[in-house]
Amino acid sequence: MTDGFWAQATEDPARRVLVAPDGAEWTAGRLHADANRLVHGLRAAGLSRGDAFAVVLPNGAELLTAYLAATQAGLYLVPVNHHLVGPEIAWIVADSGAKVLIAHERYAEPARHAADEARLPAAHRYLVGAAPGFRPYAGLLAGQPESPPADRTLGWVMNYTSGTTGRPRGIRRPLPGTAPEDTHLGGFLGIFGIRPFDGNVHLVCSPLYHTAVLQFAGASLHLGHRLVMMDKWTPEGMLRLIDRHRCTHTHMVPTQFHRLLALPEEVRSRYDVSCLRHAIHGAAPCPDHVKRAMIEWWGPCVEEYYAASEGGGAFATAEDWLKKPGTVGRAWPISELAVLDDDGNPLPPGRLGTVYMKMSTGGFTYHKDEAKTRGSRVGDYFTVGDLGHLDEDGYLFLRDRKIDLIISGGVNIYPAEIEAALLAHPAVADAAVFGVPHDDWGEEVKAVVEPAPGHEPGPALAGTILGHCARHLAGYKRPRSVDFVAEMPRDPNGKLYKRRLRETYRQGRP
Repeated sequence: MTDGFWAQATEDPARRVLVAPDGAEWTAGRLHADANRLVHGLRAAGLSRGDAFAVVLPNGAELLTAYLAATQAGLYLVPVNHHLVGPEIAWIVADSGAKVLIAHERYAEPARHAADEARLPAAHRYLVGAAPGFRPYAGLLAGQPESPPADRTLGWVMNYTSGTTGRPRGIRRPLPGTAPEDTHLGGFLGIFGIRPFDGNVHLVCSPLYHTAVLQFAGASLHLGHRLVMMDKWTPEGMLRLIDRHRCTHTHMVPTQFHRLLALPEEVRSRYDVSCLRHAIHGAAPCPDHVKRAMIEWWGPCVEEYYAASEGGGAFATAEDWLKKPGTVGRAWPISELAVLDDDGNPLPPGRLGTVYMKMSTGGFTYHKDEAKTRGSRVGDYFTVGDLGHLDEDGYLFLRDRKIDLIISGGVNIYPAEIEAALLAHPAVADAAVFGVPHDDWGEEVKAVVEPAPGHEPGPALAGTILGHCARHLAGYKRPRSVDFVAEMPRDPNGKLYKRRLRETYRQGRP
């Protein structure tokens, strides 16, 4: 029974497949029926193959229902970051051409603003819960048959890039026109050695609007794994769920590692996490000391991958990383890696350049942005602007994002290295480093720090942190000053909106 969720649900509808954030347990039959009803409801609303619909939903059964509906009806599902405000949501709804918007009552106000601005018809706005200006989501399903829809054909998720450097762009893949079962939708997890069924329980601990989080959850569902969902992540809450449900694998980001390690030892020791087989992390650089501490605590299940919403990638086991500290691994079996210079020429091992990837599973375009699509390509390879090098064994080492590179006095400075040094100080809960304008040097290094609990921001703490940097970094890499924020502007997946910090210091400057 590995032909995807729909076949499994038909074969064994009573199997428990989901523990929702509120603790409610869903069977395969119930989730399957709702997904079928949603397809019928969307088709009744006028959607057909190739059309898109957008969702502004928290982690829960409704978002999985939308995923299963889209991918069996030839539709594009557009998951929207529910932390965005109305105009930002409106941009995605309008740009994607979404014909229906499904939102949750938590986000009714920005969703209503977005629907108005995107000029979405009133009849095509649905809400989980109740608020003026929306039809009830239950009404979209009510009266629709539970039976599978006719003309089943594979659809995709159309994620929008995070928008850390400007307007987000949709990543659109061509629809193959084949039955859903003709694509091994869970095969992605085989890259990490995760098998179908096998007693696997997947913990969803980040928002499902994120590309990788939904990819991991969806693949797990298709491989017959049970999903356990968190609505809002907390470090102890995660440990509690791992222990209670004997979770075997999860997708994480380094920020979560850092906050888990900050728990007192007596809290960490309360929970048994020995059931974990794969704690796979990505999305942001992981400082070496954080990675090593997690391996010491959780063991060899701590694994890393390199990819982007556009595709991937590389994978490193804990053994790989301990053998080659700092690596993000070697190429996936379904991808190729290359490091090229600014003219698109391959660089030899050890030489720093722009990292490019090629997927054997198909290409993509940036929706309505042919220039961006062309600009990211060299032949069949694409890049998201990361800098790195390959070693003689094919292991990839990342240095930083090209856009984040600081050039001070003609010298290249890589913020990720400085951020890792800052995070090694116990007074630092989170840190961001970027270049700010300087009349003589072009740019100078600025550090912004979120103090750890119990540490008071101010000149004394700034001096302590700068002294720490003086002991761990060469002079040209050291921040020239430290500012403090109450909370770093990260999305819940750990991605830092560095642009928001940088803009504060560039007001009135080019």
